[in-house]
Amino acid sequence: MSGAPHEALVREITLVADETAASRCDEGFLRVKRFVLRNTFTDGRTSDTYRCDVLSRLHVDAVAVVLYSKDPDSGRPVVHYREGTRPPIWLRRTKQDQLPFPDPHPFDTIGEIVAGVLEEEDHGWEGVRRRGAIEALEEAGYQVDPGAVAALGGGGFFPSPGVTDEKVYLVAVEVDPSARGAALGDGSVQEEGTRMVSRDLREAIAACRAGEIPDAKTEIGILRLADLLGYVPQLDLYVDELPEALRARYTPLGVR
Repeated sequence: MSGAPHEALVREITLVADETAASRCDEGFLRVKRFVLRNTFTDGRTSDTYRCDVLSRLHVDAVAVVLYSKDPDSGRPVVHYREGTRPPIWLRRTKQDQLPFPDPHPFDTIGEIVAGVLEEEDHGWEGVRRRGAIEALEEAGYQVDPGAVAALGGGGFFPSPGVTDEKVYLVAVEVDPSARGAALGDGSVQEEGTRMVSRDLREAIAACRAGEIPDAKTEIGILRLADLLGYVPQLDLYVDELPEALRARYTPLGVR
């Protein structure tokens, strides 16, 4: 039975069937397009033809949302992210002998910031902010004003440009942890078995670097959040707490 996300995590995934051989590559949520291409170079030469597989979706791009708050006592930034099971990562345990570095432990869960696919009606930054607010409610139970959702940088990033045409746009919004309601979910079974985690921003960055949170969009997003807030995690200081000489040299690198 599918429904809203709740705190009970997935204990086991059972492979019921493998439908790969009977499936078309141009059907399903993710689709593989196989093209025959030829390159033309700046000096006029052309390459031999070659095949290129592109992993895509009907709606190509996505938004990822960094939810954050300030600790009421210390003022330190705290990030709020989801922890749940991702079947592709869970199934890595069946191929450990094929990996250059076997995983140090089975990844029963993965920590990730809230994210979702941009729909057909989501145009421009207004659409990105609106979809970000929808995902914050669906996945985390936070009702936020789309106008309060801030872009983290002027454009998105390609998570795996050699494989997929997806671009992920990063945004952030401040939330009140005491006002969190029930996460509505989208009705998918894969939305079940998740929980929210709150973590000091500095600790979360260290966890990403240590491989404890092995998710690229999360690491990129929380690093950009630090820049947005003018927070220097290595020093555990905000820019306005730095000595005057260092404040004068500080540059937010395009996020603020």
